[in-house]
Amino acid sequence: MAKKKSSKKTPAASADRKKPSLRQVEKLDREILALVNRRAELTLQRASLDASTRAQTFEADSQVLQEAVEKNKGPLQDDSVRAIFRELLSGSHEVARRICVSYLGPEYTYSHLAVIAKFGQSVELAPVGTIAAVFEEVERGHADYGLVPIENSTDGRVTDSLDCLARSNVKICGEVPLRIRHCLLGIGARSEIRQVFSKPQALSQCRQWVAKHLPGAELLEVASTAEAAQKATRDPKVAALASQQAGANYSLAVLAKNIEDNPDNVTRFAVIGSESGKRTENDKTALVYELDHHPGALADSMGIFKRHKLNLTWIESFPLPGQRGRYLFFVEFQGHADDLRARRALASLEKKATRLTVLGSYAHAEAIG
Repeated sequence: MAKKKSSKKTPAASADRKKPSLRQVEKLDREILALVNRRAELTLQRASLDASTRAQTFEADSQVLQEAVEKNKGPLQDDSVRAIFRELLSGSHEVARRICVSYLGPEYTYSHLAVIAKFGQSVELAPVGTIAAVFEEVERGHADYGLVPIENSTDGRVTDSLDCLARSNVKICGEVPLRIRHCLLGIGARSEIRQVFSKPQALSQCRQWVAKHLPGAELLEVASTAEAAQKATRDPKVAALASQQAGANYSLAVLAKNIEDNPDNVTRFAVIGSESGKRTENDKTALVYELDHHPGALADSMGIFKRHKLNLTWIESFPLPGQRGRYLFFVEFQGHADDLRARRALASLEKKATRLTVLGSYAHAEAIG
């Protein structure tokens, strides 16, 4: 008796059957397009209320991005999910009202990359020449937000930003911890390099690598990594320390990647605006204060945070210009200024401080890049 043919399909046949057709993909693309436009419509409806609502909506984006990454089950990488949602949010806000962001230029510096990482590419960018000018743009209402570096994991605090924060009326409403990945860029061979240009911080962060791999090269300072990249386009014996994106923009070859001495090299940028950030249940608060100059004053102020169980995440002392022995203290703690424990701590600190300013509360952000 002849055997019955098995109805069981081979693995290859099953795979062919399950293979999605081009029509299915196109249908899904149409659905995605309809959904993103619907989201833009809802953003427009919310933003039509008033400026305060627009600000709240935009500040909520940090939470949206974080939740999207946390819920991602693949196969897309987390960085890809973050980039997709960031541009979706950026485009949605552009429909409502294009947001202007000021930053320390020029383009393709790390400040520029931090702006894109936070706000996407649909915002209006306003590069300026100094950190003080970023604050001025926000204070005068020429920009909705500004972005300034406040500290680096290798080089420490950024003095110009702290000075402006102490004197300005703007508020910190967000943070962008950006991983700094330096590249050696040029148009010639690495063996030909005789001069390396970059801004002082980048040269400092790659000093050991350069000393080991380019022992005869002269290190020369310029105002920005973008300016360094421009110089490297003119001479095969000149290289720049800058981002890979700067290299692509100026048509430079990447002669070496990730050459920072500290692999955990992160610069933290503060987003400044007219209002503090809204509570997200995962916040930080920054403040600056001054104390009378007497024994134990600083220790007493630190004790206030301990008593109210507030974990400090950043402490900086900043000398007052022309006033020897007098300091401002910049402090950041976990929690929002509207939290009960924070309110009580701030009330106690205000009694001891000769000056106290809450610089802002903002959502905690993980390092990106």
